[in-house]
Amino acid sequence: MKVILNSQDIKQAVVIFKDLLRDNQEVINRLNVYPVPDGDTGTNMALTLVSVIEEIEAIEDEPTMAQVTKAISHGSLMGARGNSGIILSQILRGLCNVFQEKDEVNGEGLVKAFKQAALQARQAVLRPVEGTILTVATAAAESAEAAFVSGKHSILEVTEAASGGAQSALRMTPELLPVLAESKVVDAGGAGLTLLFEGFLSLIDDRQVPDLISILPKSVAEVVSKVSPLNSGHGDDESSSALIVAPHGSDAVGDLRYEVMYLLEANDDAIPAFKDVWGGVGDSIVIVGGEGIWNCHIHTGDIGAAIEAGIDTGRPRRIRVTDLAEQVEEEHWVRVAEESGITVTNDDRHTGPPPVTAVVAVATGEGVGRIFHSLGVHRLVTGGQSMNPSTADILKAVEDAPAHAVVILPNNKNIIPVALEVDGLTSKIVRVVPTKGVVEGFAALLAFDPEAGPGENLNLMEAAAQRVVAGEVTRAVRNASSSAGPIKEGDWLGLSREGIQVVESSLAQASIKLLEALIVPEHEIITVIEGDLATVGDTRQIRGWVDENYPDIAVEVHHGGQPLYPYLFSIE
Repeated sequence: MKVILNSQDIKQAVVIFKDLLRDNQEVINRLNVYPVPDGDTGTNMALTLVSVIEEIEAIEDEPTMAQVTKAISHGSLMGARGNSGIILSQILRGLCNVFQEKDEVNGEGLVKAFKQAALQARQAVLRPVEGTILTVATAAAESAEAAFVSGKHSILEVTEAASGGAQSALRMTPELLPVLAESKVVDAGGAGLTLLFEGFLSLIDDRQVPDLISILPKSVAEVVSKVSPLNSGHGDDESSSALIVAPHGSDAVGDLRYEVMYLLEANDDAIPAFKDVWGGVGDSIVIVGGEGIWNCHIHTGDIGAAIEAGIDTGRPRRIRVTDLAEQVEEEHWVRVAEESGITVTNDDRHTGPPPVTAVVAVATGEGVGRIFHSLGVHRLVTGGQSMNPSTADILKAVEDAPAHAVVILPNNKNIIPVALEVDGLTSKIVRVVPTKGVVEGFAALLAFDPEAGPGENLNLMEAAAQRVVAGEVTRAVRNASSSAGPIKEGDWLGLSREGIQVVESSLAQASIKLLEALIVPEHEIITVIEGDLATVGDTRQIRGWVDENYPDIAVEVHHGGQPLYPYLFSIE
């Protein structure tokens, strides 16, 4: 049994915590009904810890306490995902602010660290709510301090007290937060946090690491087990539907439909005013960081205002926007499907009888994938420009698709030949619609009929893909020549089916010039799919140009998250 914790112990405790979150992330996801029932709390907490571990592993084999704590603090700040991930990052940073003071941590140091962690977590949230991870963190710290005052000074006794306090507070969360009681669950983030203390106990006392199901109240554990992949059975009593009581889609998120996150480079003294601005445009606001870099999270109905506040304050980067209504709708149907005994994977949101023809699409980007699923795709294969999937990758998706006939949408000219090989490798009937881009894939799906045969779908979908006017913008990686003029490395290229149409030094200008070349007066709508490199300012310029020059054309903007191509355009 350990009596003190050194730098290697702190590193190992974080590794154990990461593993526990990974092992239990689906259970935590199933508990997630607050602030939005989008089923991602466990995933976000686990991914936050993955970033921490990557940061730790980048330093030398025997790092000092200062190096370990710096890596944990920086890794959690830069890699925090979602509301729960940002709060968790602040808990870890609070621990490290105390751990870094000495090379070894004793019981008194743990008490101070648990208190600082709870304090920093609360300070990060603009409007703290009880019955959440904040309540659990505070209870753990208070229990540890009470144990120390009573004479229990060892790291084992202090951690046991913290763990007991956390679990007691977790059981009480439904009494503090009505939405938890209505859904018959405990707080998801708080449940995840209890695993931190279990990880420390495992390290200190060489205990067997429990799974989260054993920590949860019995009634909650029974409900979670019935809808979780950890249990293949599906209950038929009243409790088995407890996790489906929360409303889904836009009803669940209200007016605050979007989750906006970004890293903000700004002077520390500008952050209070930034918080005041955000306080007027949304809720679930968490802002953590310091020394010029801040991780910012908000739920809002006004994406522009949330991002413009960052632009006014400093330099926002790594901007991520999630449509919470779509995410909640998706999670709702996943849960309904599981409740009905239907097997659901990450690439299969469809319920009901198997289709005559299924669709496999190749794509990358979270938002693009969500759009493909909403249009009827049954299996997604990760791939695109510079990351072409293999024939085996596409074949596996075809074999997994829920129909004997399958249509493939390669969505890239380099992937078409690979997709064409699949038909000769399977007993299924496979047809390939030769889509050369994502927007052609979207257009093809508008003509897809799951009850029609593969030949009929091939003809209809190919015709639909050709009717749409497609464009995309990417960046040149080397000097070259083209029919549109000389190309220098770093230039922005506007591409159509005919090849390179535009070469510009500005992303917004390349996009506008491309649209100018593609739009005709008969067009009625432009769909814009924003990629990772798109910016609010560039999108605003593009929309402004269309509004000024083509006031009768509607513009729809969707977040795709695709790499390499900041803008994809579909013109109809």
